[in-house]
Amino acid sequence: MYAIIATGGKQYKVSEGDVIEVEKLDAEAGNKVTFDQVLAVGGDTLKVAKDVAGASVEATVMEQGKGRKVVVYHFKPKTGYHKKNGHRQAFTRVKIDKING
Repeated sequence: MYAIIATGGKQYKVSEGDVIEVEKLDAEAGNKVTFDQVLAVGGDTLKVAKDVAGASVEATVMEQGKGRKVVVYHFKPKTGYHKKNGHRQAFTRVKIDKING
């Protein structure tokens, strides 16, 4: 059985036992999180739209972290303009416990 959930402006296909990285959530490690925005639930048959109105996915927060550093570099020729900046995106690693749907 699998589900397609939406969180942080992205969609994820998850099954029970999967470990995924999502956009940062306000939850401590070890806490339970429920994803209510379920777009589809699949298994023997695919359920979408009104069939998954009450569906949810339960997960446990494993850790909070930051991704790899991305270097952002701006350059304009013939003017001496250089600008270097770095960015590390925050994420939350969660383990999918149960799909209710």
